Amino acid sequence: MSVVFKKEVLDEFEIIANRYPTRRAALLPALWLAQREFGYLSLEVLDYIAQIVKISPVQVYEVAEFYTLFHKKPVGKYHLQVCRTISCALNGALDIQRAIEAHLHTKPGEITHDKLFSYELVECLASCHTAPCMRINEDYYENLSPEKVNEILNQLVKENNQNAI
Repeated sequence: MSVVFKKEVLDEFEIIANRYPTRRAALLPALWLAQREFGYLSLEVLDYIAQIVKISPVQVYEVAEFYTLFHKKPVGKYHLQVCRTISCALNGALDIQRAIEAHLHTKPGEITHDKLFSYELVECLASCHTAPCMRINEDYYENLSPEKVNEILNQLVKENNQNAI
């Protein structure tokens, strides 16, 4: 198998796994480490995780598929997740989707040509009281409007360009 954790990541996993009564219980942290290490959870990565937590691959697939924070294909540097459930929908999520699509020239499930942004629609982000909302990587953006979305995206492009210098 060509997918393996670097020694320091494997050591980190072992420290985490030792906190649990069984290795199986460390599945979520293992998936999180794998995504951090490899960028996304390919089938090969999921099979590797099954080996190190000592459960069947299908059990790992089920968990990885359930949680929207785990990416099963490559994502951009900034991965946008837009909530599409009822609270967000009633408060303008479709307008947020349109603003993103117009700004990035992309559709849900796609990645921009420069690999800076990817975008997907997800079920509840658990922020119904501040709908509509989206998550970019680990940060939540709430009470959104199309104008706020454009400001956020422009700021991310600006920060990325400054970091490239």
